[in-house]
Amino acid sequence: MAQTSVSPPPLRPSKANTHKYKVALCQLLVSPDREENIARARSRIEAAADAGAMLIVMPEIWSCPYSLEILASYAEDIDGGVSPSISMLSEVAAARKITIVGGSIPEKASGKVFNTCCVIGPDGQILAKHRKLHLFEIDIPGDIKLKESDTFTGGQEPTVVDTDVGRIGIGICHDIRFPELAMLYRSRGAHLICYPSAFNMSTGELLWDLMQKSRAIDNQLFVATCSPARDPNAESDYMIWGHSSLIGPFGEVLAAAGHEEATVIGEIDLSMILSTRENLPLGMQRRRDLYRWVDVQRRGESASDGARGVEGEDALVSDTVL
Repeated sequence: MAQTSVSPPPLRPSKANTHKYKVALCQLLVSPDREENIARARSRIEAAADAGAMLIVMPEIWSCPYSLEILASYAEDIDGGVSPSISMLSEVAAARKITIVGGSIPEKASGKVFNTCCVIGPDGQILAKHRKLHLFEIDIPGDIKLKESDTFTGGQEPTVVDTDVGRIGIGICHDIRFPELAMLYRSRGAHLICYPSAFNMSTGELLWDLMQKSRAIDNQLFVATCSPARDPNAESDYMIWGHSSLIGPFGEVLAAAGHEEATVIGEIDLSMILSTRENLPLGMQRRRDLYRWVDVQRRGESASDGARGVEGEDALVSDTVL
């Protein structure tokens, strides 16, 4: 009996309203006072909007210090509408008609705590919510020991969201270490991956620049990272690296902060992606006869329609989308 070939469901085209825009990375100094952090964030976002930024990216864990011992006490109920941090982001996004990748805050839901990023559109509505997928764990004797799963529960869904400036993939900090996730985001049509992050001094010095550029170069797209500012007087043993950056599809550093509090603004020109992929056509050069990977969720969408077969499985390989 002949087997039926199947392709994954077609992706909607991105609904970007512009092909060139400014993005601001708000590297905030974080204190134990949530209200103070919210006020500081509002001020930075409004100043970035005044400077012409259409997309604002916030840091990982900006509403409170990054300390596993206290994060749960700062957790907010986003789904229940009891989230002063997200409420502020929604108000500013609507007032300034901008898109905000809201960094991350501790979220409480179903008796668990998640490390969660909300993407908010120019109407103030939440477009997407990403819960950190890969929880960080490190044990370097004499240097640092940390296990995020002692506090957080990992998310279950990758996040690609259509915004006024185009299709964006979202990862949080340790998510950047996994190239498969970035490949999935490219395959789903993202032109930019935003990684709110809080790398520490050890991993930051060794890996921060390398990780950002690797994800951008391998997938020929833009990568934006946003970190809290380093606070040398912080009581926490976890010292932040900083150095928020915007990286271009050829690994160009388009904007970068130091370790202090700052807002840096860079420009994203989507034509750079097209020229990079035309000049170096990696998609055409892949050896699909030797290796492949599958977007499990999109394969599931096709399988739910009753499709099966070897040819169909081949057609669901994600890197065939682009």
